[in-house]
Amino acid sequence: MDIDLNALHFLRPAWLLLIALALLLAGSWRRLGQGRGRFHGMIAEHLLRHLIVMPTGNARVQPIHLLVATLMIGALAAAGPTWEQDRPAFLDNRAPLILALDLSGSMNSNDIAPTRLQAAKNKLHDLIDRRLGARIGLIAYAGSAHMVLPATDDPALLESFLQVLSSELIESPGKDLAGVIAVARGMLQAEKTPGTLVLVTDGADVAQLDLVSNSLDQQHDLQLLILAVNSQADSGLKTLADATDAPLGSLTATDEDLQWIELHAQTHFQAVSPDQQNLQWKDAGYWLIYPLLVLGFFSLRRGWSLNWSAVLVLALGSALPGQSVYASGLSDAFMTADQQGRWAYEHHHYQDAVTRFQNPYWKGLAAYALGDYANAQASFARVDNAAGYFYQGNSYVRLFKFDQAIAAYQQAIALQPDLAQAKANLALAVALQKDYQDAQSKAPNVKPDEIKYDNTPGQGKNHPLQNAAATSDEQWLQNLNTSPARFLQQKFSLEDARRANAPKVQP
Repeated sequence: MDIDLNALHFLRPAWLLLIALALLLAGSWRRLGQGRGRFHGMIAEHLLRHLIVMPTGNARVQPIHLLVATLMIGALAAAGPTWEQDRPAFLDNRAPLILALDLSGSMNSNDIAPTRLQAAKNKLHDLIDRRLGARIGLIAYAGSAHMVLPATDDPALLESFLQVLSSELIESPGKDLAGVIAVARGMLQAEKTPGTLVLVTDGADVAQLDLVSNSLDQQHDLQLLILAVNSQADSGLKTLADATDAPLGSLTATDEDLQWIELHAQTHFQAVSPDQQNLQWKDAGYWLIYPLLVLGFFSLRRGWSLNWSAVLVLALGSALPGQSVYASGLSDAFMTADQQGRWAYEHHHYQDAVTRFQNPYWKGLAAYALGDYANAQASFARVDNAAGYFYQGNSYVRLFKFDQAIAAYQQAIALQPDLAQAKANLALAVALQKDYQDAQSKAPNVKPDEIKYDNTPGQGKNHPLQNAAATSDEQWLQNLNTSPARFLQQKFSLEDARRANAPKVQP
Protein backbone atom coordinates (compact mmCIF):
# COMPACT_ATOMS: atom_id res chain seq x y z
CA MET A 1 0.00 0.00 0.00
CA ASP A 2 1.67 3.20 -1.26
CA ILE A 3 1.15 6.31 0.83
CA ASP A 4 1.56 9.77 -0.68
CA LEU A 5 2.94 11.75 2.26
CA ASN A 6 2.29 15.03 0.46
CA ALA A 7 -1.43 14.21 0.32
CA LEU A 8 -1.68 12.70 3.81
CA HIS A 9 -4.24 14.47 5.99
CA PHE A 10 -7.14 13.69 8.33
CA LEU A 11 -10.85 13.90 7.58
CA ARG A 12 -11.84 14.46 11.24
CA PRO A 13 -8.76 16.03 12.88
CA ALA A 14 -10.60 16.92 16.11
CA TRP A 15 -10.24 13.28 17.21
CA LEU A 16 -6.48 13.79 17.39
CA LEU A 17 -7.08 15.63 20.69
CA LEU A 18 -7.43 12.17 22.24
CA ILE A 19 -3.71 11.68 21.65
CA ALA A 20 -2.97 14.65 23.90
CA LEU A 21 -5.36 13.19 26.48
CA ALA A 22 -3.57 9.83 26.30
CA LEU A 23 -0.16 11.47 26.76
CA LEU A 24 -1.51 13.50 29.70
CA LEU A 25 -2.88 10.32 31.26
CA ALA A 26 0.48 8.56 30.83
CA GLY A 27 2.34 11.48 32.41
CA SER A 28 -0.07 11.69 35.33
CA TRP A 29 0.23 7.96 35.97
CA ARG A 30 4.01 8.18 35.92
CA ARG A 31 4.05 11.04 38.42
CA LEU A 32 1.62 9.13 40.63
CA GLY A 33 3.96 6.13 40.69
CA GLN A 34 6.97 8.28 41.49
CA GLY A 35 5.15 10.09 44.28
CA ARG A 36 3.93 7.10 46.26
CA GLY A 37 6.89 7.45 48.65
CA ARG A 38 5.32 10.46 50.29
CA PHE A 39 2.68 8.18 51.83
CA HIS A 40 5.32 6.24 53.80
CA GLY A 41 4.89 6.90 57.46
CA MET A 42 1.35 8.03 56.94
CA ILE A 43 -0.17 4.72 55.80
CA ALA A 44 0.87 1.27 56.86
CA GLU A 45 3.01 -0.44 54.22
CA HIS A 46 0.84 -3.56 54.08
CA LEU A 47 -2.18 -1.35 53.32
CA LEU A 48 -0.46 1.07 50.94
CA ARG A 49 -0.01 -1.42 48.11
CA HIS A 50 -3.76 -2.06 48.10
CA LEU A 51 -4.66 1.62 48.05
CA ILE A 52 -2.44 2.59 45.12
CA VAL A 53 -3.87 1.69 41.69
CA MET A 54 -0.44 1.38 40.07
CA PRO A 55 0.76 -2.15 40.88
CA THR A 56 4.26 -2.81 42.01
CA GLY A 57 6.39 -5.19 40.00
CA ASN A 58 9.03 -5.36 37.34
CA ALA A 59 6.76 -5.92 34.29
CA ARG A 60 7.67 -3.48 31.55
CA VAL A 61 4.19 -3.48 29.97
CA GLN A 62 1.48 -2.36 32.33
CA PRO A 63 -2.27 -1.96 31.76
CA ILE A 64 -1.83 1.78 31.55
CA HIS A 65 0.46 1.31 28.59
CA LEU A 66 -2.21 -0.61 26.69
CA LEU A 67 -4.80 1.98 27.58
CA VAL A 68 -2.61 4.81 26.28
CA ALA A 69 -1.78 2.88 23.10
CA THR A 70 -5.48 2.11 22.56
CA LEU A 71 -6.41 5.78 22.95
CA MET A 72 -3.70 6.93 20.57
CA ILE A 73 -4.39 4.37 17.83
CA GLY A 74 -8.14 4.79 18.25
CA ALA A 75 -7.72 8.56 17.92
CA LEU A 76 -5.78 8.11 14.67
CA ALA A 77 -8.44 5.74 13.32
CA ALA A 78 -11.36 7.99 14.28
CA ALA A 79 -9.57 11.02 12.80
CA GLY A 80 -9.80 9.39 9.35
CA PRO A 81 -6.30 9.34 7.86
CA THR A 82 -6.40 9.60 4.07
CA TRP A 83 -3.98 10.10 1.22
CA GLU A 84 -5.98 9.20 -1.90
CA GLN A 85 -9.34 10.08 -3.37
CA ASP A 86 -12.15 7.56 -3.44
CA ARG A 87 -13.25 6.79 -6.99
CA PRO A 88 -16.37 4.62 -6.85
CA ALA A 89 -16.96 2.00 -9.50
CA PHE A 90 -19.60 4.06 -11.31
CA LEU A 91 -17.05 6.86 -11.79
CA ASP A 92 -14.38 5.76 -14.23
CA ASN A 93 -11.07 6.85 -12.71
CA ARG A 94 -9.38 6.77 -16.09
CA ALA A 95 -10.12 9.02 -19.01
CA PRO A 96 -12.57 7.58 -21.57
CA LEU A 97 -11.14 7.28 -25.06
CA ILE A 98 -12.75 7.43 -28.49
CA LEU A 99 -10.58 5.75 -31.11
CA ALA A 100 -11.07 6.93 -34.72
CA LEU A 101 -9.38 4.64 -37.24
CA ASP A 102 -8.75 5.82 -40.79
CA LEU A 103 -9.94 3.22 -43.34
CA SER A 104 -9.09 5.17 -46.49
CA GLY A 105 -7.14 3.51 -49.28
CA SER A 106 -3.84 5.11 -48.33
CA MET A 107 -3.86 3.08 -45.11
CA ASN A 108 -3.14 -0.04 -47.16
CA SER A 109 0.36 1.21 -47.95
CA ASN A 110 3.06 -1.21 -46.82
CA ASP A 111 5.78 1.29 -45.85
CA ILE A 112 5.03 -0.04 -42.35
CA ALA A 113 4.83 -3.84 -42.28
CA PRO A 114 2.51 -5.45 -43.02
CA THR A 115 0.36 -2.38 -43.83
CA ARG A 116 -0.35 0.92 -42.14
CA LEU A 117 -3.88 -0.22 -41.32
CA GLN A 118 -2.79 -3.51 -39.78
CA ALA A 119 -0.03 -1.81 -37.78
CA ALA A 120 -2.61 0.68 -36.48
CA LYS A 121 -5.00 -2.13 -35.51
CA ASN A 122 -2.20 -3.95 -33.68
CA LYS A 123 -1.36 -0.78 -31.76
CA LEU A 124 -5.00 -0.19 -30.81
CA HIS A 125 -5.17 -3.82 -29.66
CA ASP A 126 -2.28 -3.09 -27.25
CA LEU A 127 -4.00 0.10 -26.08
CA ILE A 128 -7.22 -1.76 -25.30
CA ASP A 129 -5.27 -4.37 -23.32
CA ARG A 130 -3.57 -1.64 -21.28
CA ARG A 131 -6.85 0.02 -20.37
CA LEU A 132 -8.91 -2.91 -19.09
CA GLY A 133 -11.91 -1.56 -17.20
CA ALA A 134 -11.80 1.84 -18.93
CA ARG A 135 -14.48 2.84 -21.42
CA ILE A 136 -13.42 2.98 -25.06
CA GLY A 137 -15.48 3.90 -28.11
CA LEU A 138 -14.62 3.10 -31.73
CA ILE A 139 -15.17 5.13 -34.91
CA ALA A 140 -14.26 4.17 -38.48
CA TYR A 141 -13.95 6.77 -41.22
CA ALA A 142 -12.82 7.46 -44.74
CA GLY A 143 -14.95 9.73 -46.94
CA SER A 144 -17.64 9.41 -44.23
CA ALA A 145 -17.47 8.77 -40.51
CA HIS A 146 -19.38 6.06 -38.66
CA MET A 147 -19.68 4.88 -35.07
CA VAL A 148 -18.59 1.26 -34.81
CA LEU A 149 -19.17 0.90 -31.07
CA PRO A 150 -20.22 3.38 -28.38
CA ALA A 151 -17.98 3.62 -25.34
CA THR A 152 -17.77 0.21 -23.68
CA ASP A 153 -15.60 -1.54 -21.10
CA ASP A 154 -15.88 -4.91 -22.85
CA PRO A 155 -12.47 -5.56 -24.49
CA ALA A 156 -13.67 -8.73 -26.24
CA LEU A 157 -16.44 -6.81 -27.98
CA LEU A 158 -14.01 -4.09 -29.04
CA GLU A 159 -11.55 -6.65 -30.37
CA SER A 160 -14.21 -8.50 -32.36
CA PHE A 161 -15.08 -5.32 -34.28
CA LEU A 162 -11.60 -3.83 -34.45
CA GLN A 163 -10.13 -6.86 -36.18
CA VAL A 164 -12.69 -6.85 -39.03
CA LEU A 165 -12.20 -3.19 -39.97
CA SER A 166 -10.89 -2.82 -43.51
CA SER A 167 -10.89 -0.29 -46.33
CA GLU A 168 -13.65 -2.20 -48.15
CA LEU A 169 -16.22 -1.32 -45.51
CA ILE A 170 -16.59 2.35 -46.55
CA GLU A 171 -17.13 3.06 -50.22
CA SER A 172 -16.70 6.83 -50.29
CA PRO A 173 -13.05 7.97 -50.57
CA GLY A 174 -11.51 10.76 -48.52
CA LYS A 175 -10.81 11.62 -44.88
CA ASP A 176 -13.91 13.09 -43.27
CA LEU A 177 -12.43 14.44 -40.05
CA ALA A 178 -15.34 16.85 -39.57
CA GLY A 179 -17.66 13.86 -39.57
CA VAL A 180 -15.45 12.15 -36.98
CA ILE A 181 -15.73 15.17 -34.68
CA ALA A 182 -19.53 15.15 -35.03
CA VAL A 183 -19.79 11.43 -34.24
CA ALA A 184 -17.41 11.78 -31.28
CA ARG A 185 -19.45 14.70 -29.94
CA GLY A 186 -22.58 12.56 -29.97
CA MET A 187 -20.80 9.74 -28.16
CA LEU A 188 -19.56 12.09 -25.43
CA GLN A 189 -23.02 13.55 -24.98
CA ALA A 190 -24.31 10.04 -24.36
CA GLU A 191 -21.50 9.41 -21.88
CA LYS A 192 -22.04 12.76 -20.11
CA THR A 193 -18.31 12.99 -19.44
CA PRO A 194 -15.29 14.63 -21.06
CA GLY A 195 -13.03 12.46 -23.16
CA THR A 196 -10.23 12.25 -25.68
CA LEU A 197 -10.50 11.51 -29.40
CA VAL A 198 -7.47 9.63 -30.73
CA LEU A 199 -7.22 10.09 -34.49
CA VAL A 200 -5.22 7.19 -35.96
CA THR A 201 -4.46 8.19 -39.54
CA ASP A 202 -1.82 8.85 -42.17
CA GLY A 203 -3.09 12.20 -43.44
CA ALA A 204 -5.67 14.97 -43.24
CA ASP A 205 -7.91 16.92 -45.58
CA VAL A 206 -6.67 20.49 -45.17
CA ALA A 207 -9.87 21.78 -46.80
CA GLN A 208 -11.71 20.90 -43.57
CA LEU A 209 -9.33 22.69 -41.22
CA ASP A 210 -11.54 25.69 -40.49
CA LEU A 211 -14.62 23.54 -39.93
CA VAL A 212 -12.73 21.14 -37.64
CA SER A 213 -11.08 23.94 -35.68
CA ASN A 214 -14.39 25.73 -35.07
CA SER A 215 -16.06 22.48 -34.04
CA LEU A 216 -13.35 21.71 -31.48
CA ASP A 217 -13.50 25.27 -30.11
CA GLN A 218 -17.19 24.69 -29.33
CA GLN A 219 -16.51 21.30 -27.70
CA HIS A 220 -14.20 22.00 -24.75
CA ASP A 221 -14.84 18.57 -23.23
CA LEU A 222 -13.34 16.87 -26.30
CA GLN A 223 -9.57 16.70 -26.65
CA LEU A 224 -8.03 15.72 -30.00
CA LEU A 225 -4.87 13.62 -30.22
CA ILE A 226 -3.32 12.73 -33.58
CA LEU A 227 -1.36 9.50 -33.96
CA ALA A 228 0.39 9.34 -37.33
CA VAL A 229 0.88 5.81 -38.64
CA ASN A 230 3.02 6.62 -41.69
CA SER A 231 6.80 6.48 -41.48
CA GLN A 232 7.07 10.23 -42.08
CA ALA A 233 4.34 12.46 -40.65
CA ASP A 234 2.20 13.91 -43.44
CA SER A 235 2.39 17.67 -43.90
CA GLY A 236 -1.39 17.79 -43.70
CA LEU A 237 -1.26 16.25 -40.21
CA LYS A 238 1.24 18.88 -39.07
CA THR A 239 -1.01 21.60 -40.44
CA LEU A 240 -4.00 20.02 -38.70
CA ALA A 241 -2.11 19.80 -35.40
CA ASP A 242 -1.09 23.46 -35.63
CA ALA A 243 -4.59 24.63 -36.57
CA THR A 244 -6.34 22.72 -33.76
CA ASP A 245 -3.56 22.93 -31.16
CA ALA A 246 -3.69 19.12 -30.98
CA PRO A 247 -0.71 17.04 -29.80
CA LEU A 248 0.83 15.10 -32.69
CA GLY A 249 2.52 11.74 -32.07
CA SER A 250 3.66 8.88 -34.22
CA LEU A 251 3.46 5.10 -34.13
CA THR A 252 6.42 3.49 -32.35
CA ALA A 253 7.68 -0.05 -31.96
CA THR A 254 7.57 0.34 -28.16
CA ASP A 255 4.86 1.44 -25.73
CA GLU A 256 5.97 5.07 -25.73
CA ASP A 257 3.09 6.08 -28.00
CA LEU A 258 0.59 4.35 -25.70
CA GLN A 259 2.02 6.10 -22.65
CA TRP A 260 1.81 9.38 -24.56
CA ILE A 261 -1.88 8.81 -25.29
CA GLU A 262 -2.72 7.86 -21.69
CA LEU A 263 -0.83 10.82 -20.21
CA HIS A 264 -2.60 13.38 -22.41
CA ALA A 265 -5.98 11.72 -21.93
CA GLN A 266 -5.72 11.55 -18.16
CA THR A 267 -4.40 15.10 -17.82
CA HIS A 268 -7.30 16.45 -19.87
CA PHE A 269 -9.85 14.35 -17.97
CA GLN A 270 -8.67 15.52 -14.56
CA ALA A 271 -8.55 19.14 -15.72
CA VAL A 272 -12.11 19.40 -17.05
CA SER A 273 -14.11 16.67 -15.31
CA PRO A 274 -16.34 18.08 -12.54
CA ASP A 275 -16.69 14.59 -11.06
CA GLN A 276 -12.93 14.32 -10.66
CA GLN A 277 -12.82 17.70 -8.94
CA ASN A 278 -15.56 16.69 -6.48
CA LEU A 279 -14.22 13.30 -5.48
CA GLN A 280 -14.30 12.32 -1.84
CA TRP A 281 -11.19 11.29 0.05
CA LYS A 282 -10.93 7.62 0.98
CA ASP A 283 -11.03 7.01 4.74
CA ALA A 284 -8.18 4.59 5.56
CA GLY A 285 -8.72 4.59 9.32
CA TYR A 286 -10.43 1.20 9.24
CA TRP A 287 -7.04 -0.47 8.78
CA LEU A 288 -6.22 0.49 12.38
CA ILE A 289 -9.00 -1.80 13.63
CA TYR A 290 -6.59 -4.72 13.46
CA PRO A 291 -3.96 -3.33 15.91
CA LEU A 292 -6.84 -2.25 18.16
CA LEU A 293 -8.12 -5.81 18.20
CA VAL A 294 -4.64 -7.06 19.11
CA LEU A 295 -4.47 -4.58 21.99
CA GLY A 296 -7.92 -5.65 23.11
CA PHE A 297 -6.80 -9.28 23.14
CA PHE A 298 -3.78 -8.58 25.34
CA SER A 299 -5.85 -6.47 27.72
CA LEU A 300 -7.74 -9.59 28.78
CA ARG A 301 -4.76 -11.03 30.68
CA ARG A 302 -5.67 -12.51 34.02
CA GLY A 303 -4.91 -10.30 36.96
CA TRP A 304 -4.91 -7.05 35.06
CA SER A 305 -7.22 -4.38 36.32
CA LEU A 306 -8.06 -2.77 32.96
CA ASN A 307 -10.01 -5.59 31.33
CA TRP A 308 -12.68 -3.08 30.37
CA SER A 309 -10.31 -1.61 27.74
CA ALA A 310 -11.59 -4.30 25.36
CA VAL A 311 -14.97 -2.58 25.56
CA LEU A 312 -13.25 0.67 24.58
CA VAL A 313 -11.71 -1.06 21.56
CA LEU A 314 -15.10 -2.32 20.38
CA ALA A 315 -16.69 1.06 20.97
CA LEU A 316 -14.05 2.82 18.89
CA GLY A 317 -14.36 0.20 16.17
CA SER A 318 -18.12 0.59 15.95
CA ALA A 319 -17.76 4.38 15.75
CA LEU A 320 -15.65 4.15 12.61
CA PRO A 321 -17.39 4.51 9.23
CA GLY A 322 -18.10 1.25 7.47
CA GLN A 323 -15.68 0.21 4.75
CA SER A 324 -15.39 -2.69 2.35
CA VAL A 325 -12.95 -4.88 4.24
CA TYR A 326 -12.63 -8.49 3.18
CA ALA A 327 -11.19 -11.03 5.57
CA SER A 328 -12.53 -14.53 5.37
CA GLY A 329 -12.96 -15.06 9.09
CA LEU A 330 -14.19 -11.58 9.99
CA SER A 331 -16.05 -10.60 6.81
CA ASP A 332 -19.50 -11.44 8.18
CA ALA A 333 -18.85 -9.34 11.25
CA PHE A 334 -17.64 -6.25 9.41
CA MET A 335 -19.30 -6.42 5.98
CA THR A 336 -22.71 -6.95 4.46
CA ALA A 337 -23.20 -9.68 1.86
CA ASP A 338 -23.21 -7.12 -0.96
CA GLN A 339 -20.00 -5.54 0.34
CA GLN A 340 -18.33 -8.94 0.37
CA GLY A 341 -19.62 -9.60 -3.14
CA ARG A 342 -18.34 -6.23 -4.32
CA TRP A 343 -14.86 -6.98 -2.98
CA ALA A 344 -14.86 -10.37 -4.71
CA TYR A 345 -16.12 -8.81 -7.97
CA GLU A 346 -13.48 -6.08 -8.03
CA HIS A 347 -10.79 -8.72 -7.45
CA HIS A 348 -12.20 -10.87 -10.29
CA HIS A 349 -13.44 -13.67 -7.98
CA TYR A 350 -16.69 -13.84 -9.94
CA GLN A 351 -17.89 -17.22 -8.69
CA ASP A 352 -17.53 -16.06 -5.08
CA ALA A 353 -19.24 -12.78 -5.97
CA VAL A 354 -22.25 -14.57 -7.46
CA THR A 355 -22.81 -16.53 -4.25
CA ARG A 356 -22.41 -13.49 -1.99
CA PHE A 357 -24.35 -10.76 -3.80
CA GLN A 358 -27.94 -10.13 -2.70
CA ASN A 359 -28.41 -7.17 -5.03
CA PRO A 360 -29.82 -8.65 -8.29
CA TYR A 361 -28.05 -6.13 -10.53
CA TRP A 362 -24.59 -6.86 -9.13
CA LYS A 363 -25.35 -10.56 -8.93
CA GLY A 364 -26.20 -10.44 -12.63
CA LEU A 365 -22.99 -8.56 -13.46
CA ALA A 366 -20.91 -11.16 -11.63
CA ALA A 367 -22.69 -14.04 -13.39
CA TYR A 368 -22.28 -12.27 -16.74
CA ALA A 369 -18.55 -11.82 -16.14
CA LEU A 370 -18.34 -15.49 -15.17
CA GLY A 371 -20.02 -16.52 -18.42
CA ASP A 372 -23.13 -17.90 -16.68
CA TYR A 373 -25.54 -16.08 -18.98
CA ALA A 374 -28.67 -17.96 -17.92
CA ASN A 375 -28.13 -17.00 -14.28
CA ALA A 376 -27.22 -13.47 -15.36
CA GLN A 377 -30.46 -13.11 -17.33
CA ALA A 378 -32.51 -14.39 -14.40
CA SER A 379 -30.88 -11.84 -12.09
CA PHE A 380 -31.27 -8.91 -14.49
CA ALA A 381 -34.94 -9.83 -14.94
CA ARG A 382 -35.44 -8.62 -11.35
CA VAL A 383 -34.00 -5.17 -12.19
CA ASP A 384 -36.66 -2.83 -13.56
CA ASN A 385 -34.52 -0.10 -15.10
CA ALA A 386 -32.71 0.62 -18.37
CA ALA A 387 -29.44 -0.98 -17.24
CA GLY A 388 -31.22 -4.15 -16.21
CA TYR A 389 -32.98 -4.52 -19.56
CA PHE A 390 -29.74 -3.67 -21.40
CA TYR A 391 -27.86 -6.50 -19.71
CA GLN A 392 -30.85 -8.78 -20.17
CA GLY A 393 -30.48 -8.17 -23.88
CA ASN A 394 -26.75 -8.93 -23.74
CA SER A 395 -27.45 -12.17 -21.88
CA TYR A 396 -30.13 -13.22 -24.34
CA VAL A 397 -27.76 -12.60 -27.27
CA ARG A 398 -25.18 -14.86 -25.64
CA LEU A 399 -27.92 -17.49 -25.29
CA PHE A 400 -28.93 -17.06 -28.98
CA LYS A 401 -32.42 -15.89 -27.96
CA PHE A 402 -32.54 -12.95 -30.34
CA ASP A 403 -36.28 -12.22 -30.12
CA GLN A 404 -36.03 -11.78 -26.36
CA ALA A 405 -32.81 -9.78 -26.76
CA ILE A 406 -34.42 -7.36 -29.21
CA ALA A 407 -37.41 -6.90 -26.87
CA ALA A 408 -35.10 -6.24 -23.91
CA TYR A 409 -33.07 -3.64 -25.83
CA GLN A 410 -36.26 -1.92 -26.97
CA GLN A 411 -37.47 -1.75 -23.37
CA ALA A 412 -34.12 -0.28 -22.27
CA ILE A 413 -34.36 2.39 -24.98
CA ALA A 414 -37.95 3.16 -23.98
CA LEU A 415 -36.83 3.80 -20.41
CA GLN A 416 -33.67 5.71 -21.43
CA PRO A 417 -33.90 7.04 -25.01
CA ASP A 418 -30.30 8.34 -25.01
CA LEU A 419 -28.79 4.93 -24.17
CA ALA A 420 -26.47 4.63 -27.17
CA GLN A 421 -25.13 1.22 -26.11
CA ALA A 422 -28.62 -0.29 -26.25
CA LYS A 423 -29.26 1.21 -29.70
CA ALA A 424 -26.00 -0.19 -31.05
CA ASN A 425 -26.60 -3.63 -29.54
CA LEU A 426 -30.18 -3.63 -30.82
CA ALA A 427 -28.93 -3.14 -34.39
CA LEU A 428 -26.33 -5.85 -33.84
CA ALA A 429 -28.92 -8.28 -32.43
CA VAL A 430 -31.16 -7.74 -35.47
CA ALA A 431 -28.23 -8.42 -37.81
CA LEU A 432 -27.15 -11.50 -35.88
CA GLN A 433 -30.70 -12.83 -35.86
CA LYS A 434 -30.85 -12.51 -39.65
CA ASP A 435 -27.49 -14.27 -40.05
CA TYR A 436 -28.60 -17.02 -37.71
CA GLN A 437 -31.88 -17.55 -39.55
CA ASP A 438 -30.07 -17.56 -42.90
CA ALA A 439 -27.58 -20.14 -41.63
CA GLN A 440 -30.40 -22.38 -40.41
CA SER A 441 -32.41 -22.06 -43.63
CA LYS A 442 -29.40 -22.99 -45.76
CA ALA A 443 -28.35 -25.94 -43.62
CA PRO A 444 -28.90 -29.32 -45.36
CA ASN A 445 -31.41 -31.58 -43.68
CA VAL A 446 -28.91 -34.24 -42.64
CA LYS A 447 -27.96 -35.72 -39.33
CA PRO A 448 -24.79 -34.32 -37.72
CA ASP A 449 -22.88 -37.59 -38.09
CA GLU A 450 -24.17 -38.41 -41.57
CA ILE A 451 -21.56 -38.75 -44.36
CA LYS A 452 -22.25 -38.02 -48.04
CA TYR A 453 -20.27 -39.06 -51.11
CA ASP A 454 -19.84 -36.84 -54.14
CA ASN A 455 -19.02 -39.49 -56.72
CA THR A 456 -21.14 -41.18 -59.34
CA PRO A 457 -20.77 -44.90 -60.06
CA GLY A 458 -17.63 -45.71 -61.98
CA GLN A 459 -16.20 -42.19 -61.80
CA GLY A 460 -13.38 -41.31 -59.46
CA LYS A 461 -12.86 -42.24 -55.85
CA ASN A 462 -15.09 -41.88 -52.87
CA HIS A 463 -14.45 -38.63 -50.88
CA PRO A 464 -16.33 -38.33 -47.58
CA LEU A 465 -17.75 -34.84 -47.03
CA GLN A 466 -18.61 -33.81 -43.51
CA ASN A 467 -21.67 -31.62 -43.19
CA ALA A 468 -20.23 -28.08 -43.23
CA ALA A 469 -23.33 -26.46 -41.84
CA ALA A 470 -23.39 -25.53 -38.22
CA THR A 471 -25.01 -28.33 -36.24
CA SER A 472 -25.19 -26.42 -32.98
CA ASP A 473 -25.37 -22.87 -31.71
CA GLU A 474 -21.77 -23.03 -30.57
CA GLN A 475 -20.48 -24.15 -33.97
CA TRP A 476 -22.56 -21.49 -35.66
CA LEU A 477 -21.10 -18.82 -33.43
CA GLN A 478 -17.57 -19.98 -34.25
CA ASN A 479 -18.39 -19.71 -37.97
CA LEU A 480 -19.74 -16.20 -37.50
CA ASN A 481 -16.38 -14.43 -37.64
CA THR A 482 -17.35 -12.54 -40.79
CA SER A 483 -20.74 -11.39 -39.49
CA PRO A 484 -19.42 -8.25 -37.76
CA ALA A 485 -17.81 -7.19 -41.04
CA ARG A 486 -21.03 -7.78 -42.98
CA PHE A 487 -23.00 -5.99 -40.30
CA LEU A 488 -20.68 -2.96 -40.38
CA GLN A 489 -20.65 -2.80 -44.17
CA GLN A 490 -24.45 -2.79 -44.27
CA LYS A 491 -24.63 -0.27 -41.44
CA PHE A 492 -22.14 2.13 -43.07
CA SER A 493 -23.87 1.84 -46.44
CA LEU A 494 -27.28 2.61 -44.95
CA GLU A 495 -25.92 5.60 -43.02
CA ASP A 496 -24.25 6.98 -46.18
CA ALA A 497 -27.49 6.56 -48.14
CA ARG A 498 -29.48 8.27 -45.38
CA ARG A 499 -27.08 11.23 -45.35
CA ALA A 500 -27.17 11.50 -49.15
CA ASN A 501 -30.97 11.61 -49.13
CA ALA A 502 -31.24 14.00 -46.20
CA PRO A 503 -32.51 17.48 -47.16
CA LYS A 504 -29.77 20.05 -47.46
CA VAL A 505 -29.87 22.89 -44.94
CA GLN A 506 -29.59 26.23 -46.66
CA PRO A 507 -27.22 28.69 -45.00
